[in-house]
Amino acid sequence: LPPLLLLLLLLLGPALTPALAQGLGQTRFVCTSVPLDGDVCAASALGTGSAEELKGTVLQLRETVLQQKETIMNQKETIRELTAKLGRCESQSVLELPGEGKGRKGFSKNTMGDLSRPAAAETLSQLGQTLQSLKTRLENLEQFSRMNSSSQTNSLKDILQNKIDDLEKQVLSRVNSLEEGKLSPRNESEERGKIESTLTSLHQRISDLEKGQKDNRPPDRFQLTFPLRTNYMYAKVKKSLPEMYAFSICMWIKSSASPGMGTPFSYAVPGQANELVLIEWGNNPMEILINDKVAKLPFAINDGKWHHICVTWTTRDGVWEAYQDGSQTGNGENLAPYHPIKPQGVLVLGQEQDTLGGGFDATQAFVGELAHFNVWDRKLSPGEVYGLATCSSKALAGNVIAWAEANIDIYGGATKWTFEACRQLN
Repeated sequence: LPPLLLLLLLLLGPALTPALAQGLGQTRFVCTSVPLDGDVCAASALGTGSAEELKGTVLQLRETVLQQKETIMNQKETIRELTAKLGRCESQSVLELPGEGKGRKGFSKNTMGDLSRPAAAETLSQLGQTLQSLKTRLENLEQFSRMNSSSQTNSLKDILQNKIDDLEKQVLSRVNSLEEGKLSPRNESEERGKIESTLTSLHQRISDLEKGQKDNRPPDRFQLTFPLRTNYMYAKVKKSLPEMYAFSICMWIKSSASPGMGTPFSYAVPGQANELVLIEWGNNPMEILINDKVAKLPFAINDGKWHHICVTWTTRDGVWEAYQDGSQTGNGENLAPYHPIKPQGVLVLGQEQDTLGGGFDATQAFVGELAHFNVWDRKLSPGEVYGLATCSSKALAGNVIAWAEANIDIYGGATKWTFEACRQLN
């Protein structure tokens, strides 16, 4: 018989024997080894062949079966080991990784909710970035004190040095606790809350020190800075938007965050969190959302330099235009046509709202600097936009929202410092 058939007989013999015996009666089977190119009938006619050859074939087949059985057992063990490792990885990812499957606003996936608690290494990195941001602000204040000779500013440097020392002591003590593993998973979340509270308090104390600088500048010459991708740094415009059948929104913006700079502003109304949103999230281009309808904006501004951008829109046919640094870069229509912007909402700078005034997601937070955010209830002309971007004429102030410190509240450590747009062009 061929080796494969003989192997099957050896493996299945006990099961086949009763059936064969019942069908064939008292029958004796003789196995004969036949070459691959041989004649089976001729070999049967010649007799049983060599008993030694038959015995050798059987032994060889048994050896093959044993080897295959051993291979199967090894593979099963490997499968069990890999399955256990995969299970551990999946359980770890559920505990440590940020929430996945978060879709862009305006689509079916939900973006609501915060990220999971970051690992200690990520917390340390964020603390380092925060410290660096605060030090930069202190250096700016020291430079300001050198340029002014009043007794108040002369004493500012000493005060600032004491504040930065206090800051480093408080934050680094928590950093050391994280590095030494003193924090258990049970109280790490609570400890992180204390760190964020301390940083917010210190941000506010430094902001208080900056008041001497603010008192000597016009109310519109300031910028907002969002140094970290968090769900607690943001600014809130005190006024809501009225019902608008057209708008122009312009601002100066600077960011090098990747992937995507996040959400410079979002406006939510009761029942619609995406009434008016500007967002660059993940690897998507920047988009403007109106009542959950989306238009892609052809901006190229994620280079760490200051850029002036404007978006205009009218409800008639949903016509929109996009301007970068004074030049129109794109336009389109059918963006939420005949849908007026609804009033009585909440306008937030730096975060994307999933609920009215909240539901922030750190992955969609703005990282960078923003200034001269102005809103009009009409479409600006190309000449007006060019004048804003090039400082070639007296800057227009938004007739709906005008950029002024008194119109904005800041939260979570977002900061204000002096900014003059026209200096960026020199």
